[in-house]
Amino acid sequence: MTPVLNKSLPDFEASATSGVKFTPQAFAGKAVVLYFYPKDHTPGCTTEAMQFRDKHPEFLAAGAVVFGVSRDNMVSHDKFKQNLELPYELIADTEEKLCHMFGVVKNKIMYGKKVKGIERSTFLIDGNGVLRAEWRGIKVAGHVDEVLEAVQSLDSLKAA
Repeated sequence: MTPVLNKSLPDFEASATSGVKFTPQAFAGKAVVLYFYPKDHTPGCTTEAMQFRDKHPEFLAAGAVVFGVSRDNMVSHDKFKQNLELPYELIADTEEKLCHMFGVVKNKIMYGKKVKGIERSTFLIDGNGVLRAEWRGIKVAGHVDEVLEAVQSLDSLKAA
């Protein structure tokens, strides 16, 4: 079931770094930023991860947790997280369950060949588990600031 704007997320569970099991219910009361990226240790994904890292204190202050999601395995995620000193967890979606659920698997052309890849996308879930915003096919420049503004403007967190 694909998440729909302004509707509650369906139940799911995903494994993240540091042994964290992600479920929407586990983070009730907090906004959740799920950002999907193509691959660990690549230039655009490294830049995006570092921008979320650098703004992480502001996300926390706004009542949000950040999770990066890619198809890489946990070993790759652990190295990526350690190399960049990321203060947030990375979800290993090796079976593409979340990627397909959120509709971020797209056909791309790479070196003249059709390949399935991850469309760089971000989803904002409010403290009640409702999908409040989505950004698809984004460019890295300026994106993290835009997501932070959206988190800071969530009504459900202001009352908390």
